[in-house]
Amino acid sequence: MAKVSFRLVMPERELLATEADMVVVPGSEGDFGVLPGHAPLISTVRPGVLEVFQGNKAEQRFLVVGGFAEVTPERCTVLADEALPFEQVTPEQLAERERAAERELTDAATDAEKATAEKALAVAKDLRRAQAYYASR
Repeated sequence: MAKVSFRLVMPERELLATEADMVVVPGSEGDFGVLPGHAPLISTVRPGVLEVFQGNKAEQRFLVVGGFAEVTPERCTVLADEALPFEQVTPEQLAERERAAERELTDAATDAEKATAEKALAVAKDLRRAQAYYASR
């Protein structure tokens, strides 16, 4: 069976480079699966869970915060703003991230600080929802 070449990269390092049967990316317009021979596309990545499949099983999962995905018929590259292996992130860590964003919002003195804090809070809530959903599967 053909494979798709997959790379998950953050600004400071490459997290994963592998051959996969399928990759499911949390795109801004919804999750999309990438199989060998996929039509070329570029998409923004929303906060959520990225899955790397071998056969019919998600062998690896990552919580991603945002970034871009580039897909060609042979490969998929995700340039993530932030990505962490799913199993290394606890619900408590995500709850603390949400509390910290709420404190930043409360302490925001300017409109720019408020907008930044609101975005951080929205991301934290999205990550908590995604983690809870995938942990229950």
